[in-house]
Amino acid sequence: MDHLDEISVKELQDALDNVEGKKPTQRLLAAIAYKNGVTQTELAEWYDVQRRTIYSWLKRLDIDESLEQAVTDAQRSGRKRKLSEKQRQEFEEAVHDSPEEVGVDAPAWTPALVQQYLDETYDVEYSIPSCRRLLKEAGLCYQKPRRTAAEAEADEQETFHEELKKSGGRWTPQ
Repeated sequence: MDHLDEISVKELQDALDNVEGKKPTQRLLAAIAYKNGVTQTELAEWYDVQRRTIYSWLKRLDIDESLEQAVTDAQRSGRKRKLSEKQRQEFEEAVHDSPEEVGVDAPAWTPALVQQYLDETYDVEYSIPSCRRLLKEAGLCYQKPRRTAAEAEADEQETFHEELKKSGGRWTPQ
């Protein structure tokens, strides 16, 4: 089956000027190469994809919508959030306060502490990496503790080391 019989190289090049993103660009470049005599098998080797993928890319262009729309993937909704919008706002307000202010005995928010807090407060389970993402989305950034206790008095050094062990670092507002 020949593809792109009714589409010129000029039309493909014009569409290339109007698209953004890696995949749409790849698809149009593959179509231009195909129109210039490169086989689907060769294109599959060039792009390190299956021949079937090249076939699908070219077939997309044989429809009645614009070339820019044909090479662009539709928006995908993704997985539904575990926290409602209201719960998420409450969570973000909570992490902007110290853990003690929301009834948690800890000096600073950590991903593990957030995981425990979300489970106990909202009965939802999040992985540690997802808890890091939630902290970042809440406008917090990770700061490593600095070892400034070396010059301090012995009792201040001990307090510092205890706090360091408990927190392992801090998530603070940016």
